[in-house]
Amino acid sequence: MNTESNTQPVIEARQLDLVFQTNDGPVQALRDVNLTVNKGDFVSFIGPSGCGKTTFLRCVAALETPTGGSLSVNGMTPDEARRNRAYGYVFQAAGLYPWRTIAKNIKLPLEIMGYSRDEQEERVRKVLELVDLKGFGEKFPWQLSGGMQQRASIARALAFDADILLMDEPFGALDEIVRDHLNEQLLALWARTEKTIGFVTHSIPEAVYLSTKIVVMSPRPGRITDVIDSPLPKERPLDIRDTPEFIEVAHRVREGLRAGHLDD
Repeated sequence: MNTESNTQPVIEARQLDLVFQTNDGPVQALRDVNLTVNKGDFVSFIGPSGCGKTTFLRCVAALETPTGGSLSVNGMTPDEARRNRAYGYVFQAAGLYPWRTIAKNIKLPLEIMGYSRDEQEERVRKVLELVDLKGFGEKFPWQLSGGMQQRASIARALAFDADILLMDEPFGALDEIVRDHLNEQLLALWARTEKTIGFVTHSIPEAVYLSTKIVVMSPRPGRITDVIDSPLPKERPLDIRDTPEFIEVAHRVREGLRAGHLDD
């Protein structure tokens, strides 16, 4: 595992609450969430639909504002972290503009941030190589498979070299074979870049395969029912999923999900 991950907190939530005001009354999306994510961690959030997984990620990204408790990102408020470009965000859909080439889609945040043209070109070249899309920069999104489009979306999030990568079910709509391949590529990317990754998923095997830490959440109001530090080695071939260690962690995740439903 990453040896730095024990000493440098990147995301810290303490007694975090979030209540949405709706026409039907208040809805508590998060309740008393306490979590520390350390530098270099790969943290997966898993739980039933509506449990607050994505809501927590959106709080980290300053897309939602907590109504109680505290949340810091790189020692700053989430809004300060956003202004300091502390993270890249990958959504469920690739969200690529169909009229822009892959390279120009990746350049978009760099253009907004005011990078020089030469710097844009160099960063696009590097991230296309990182996600194994070298040679596809001049293609349009419709010319790429769904998996390749998601890799382009990841490249866009990496383009300005943020320390944190937030990923909201990026592979959820893909078939199992493509998903397995992208899981392998994502682990390799994480190893090369040493980013801190927050990853939302509904898949127990995906969460266990990818993560150094698995956060199990209950149905609404979203609470953490378990935080599992993975005993698996950093190098993880796909067939590690057949090992007793993997199966034991997956069982604990499943039990945590079941306990959350029983407590509801």
